Parts: sequence; structure tokens; C-alpha cells
Amino acid sequence: MRLILLGPPGAGKGTQARRLMQKYGLVQLATGDMLRAHIAADDDIGKRVKEIMASGQLVPDQLIVFMIAERISHPDCEKGFILDGFPRTVPQAEALDKMLADLDQKLDAVIKLKVDEGKLLKRIEGRFTCADCGASYHQEFHKPKVEGICDECGSDHFVVRPDDNPEKMKVRLTAFREQTAPILPYYEAKGILHSVDGMADIDAVSDAIDAILDKIAIST
Repeated sequence: MRLILLGPPGAGKGTQARRLMQKYGLVQLATGDMLRAHIAADDDIGKRVKEIMASGQLVPDQLIVFMIAERISHPDCEKGFILDGFPRTVPQAEALDKMLADLDQKLDAVIKLKVDEGKLLKRIEGRFTCADCGASYHQEFHKPKVEGICDECGSDHFVVRPDDNPEKMKVRLTAFREQTAPILPYYEAKGILHSVDGMADIDAVSDAIDAILDKIAIST
């Protein structure tokens, strides 16, 4: 199963990605994390990225697509993957499709988590994250089952991300609308775009995504 989760910051993509990984054996491919890993490893890709960033330029789409292609060739991606952070534009979506076609693969679904921006801003206030595994929590809506202990990894180390404040979130929501939202018609035209209520209870969101994936599995 090859998926893209789309939605603005705070929509719950990370939480749902972790559940999909556990249930279906998928691998989450967060392009930002992948770039940082290559830089830390100082390998060929990392050296190219460092040179590009040092010159003040953006990492070109072709390099990111190459990096994804290299990553999905690993055995742990045999059951599929979830793309996080890419694509953000129609040219990137087209480049991704071409790369997958060259590998005789294709995306199975693009799942959009729909949100109410006003409610989302309230959700951001009080959010905190496990520093070790990245699991997200909220002081009111989603507390750890045991206070001070991460449900996922047992860590007692939590952080509040710098971007988790209303003013920065407004900027990020605007960026999502202007930059990422235009790719939705592209995937809708391909018949693989599905929408889920991202403001629903976490379990309800998971159930809705599972229902979409079940239908896809039956039809293929």
C-alpha cells in the first residue's frame, strides 16, 4: 500500500501514520527527516544537500524524488510506505508519479484530513510531544494513559514544539492553503483522493482511513 497523508499542521497526520505503520507494516517517509539523516551520514546525497543549502538554494525536486526512490528500494518498504511532507506542488506530484511508474509502482491513495481551522488553532494550544518517539498529546483532548509516560515508547521526556503556538500556526495554515492545497485537484482527477474528518476522535479517524484502505484492497 503506497499512501500520501495530506492535511495542515496539527491535523493529526503523524498520529495516523504511526497507526498505519503498526497495522499494515508500512514505512513513514518524512522527507525532512530523510534529508537530515543523509546530512548526518555525510553520504553522497547528504553532501549534495549541504552544498545546495550552503548556497542558500532550495533542494531541487529531482534530488528529493531520487532520495525517495532510493529509500523505497529498501526491503522494509516492501509492504508499502506513507509519504509525509512531499509532494507539496503539482510539479512535485508529477515527478513522483513518473518515478513510481518507472519502478512499475503507483500511489494507492491520497488521504486528506479535513479540519476546521478555528478549532485546529484551539487544538494546538496545549499540545506536547514525546521527545523520543514523536507521539503527540494534548493537555485536554489526548493525555497519556499514565500521566507523564508516553503511551508509545514509555519515555518520560516531553517537549512543546516551537511551532505549536497560534500565531505561527496561522502562518503555516496559510502556507498550506497556498502551496499544498492546489495539488488536491490533481489527485482528485486521478480518482485516488479521499477525505476524512480530521477533527473527529482519533479512533474514528483511524476507522475511516481503514475503511478506505479496505475498499482499495478489495478492488485491486
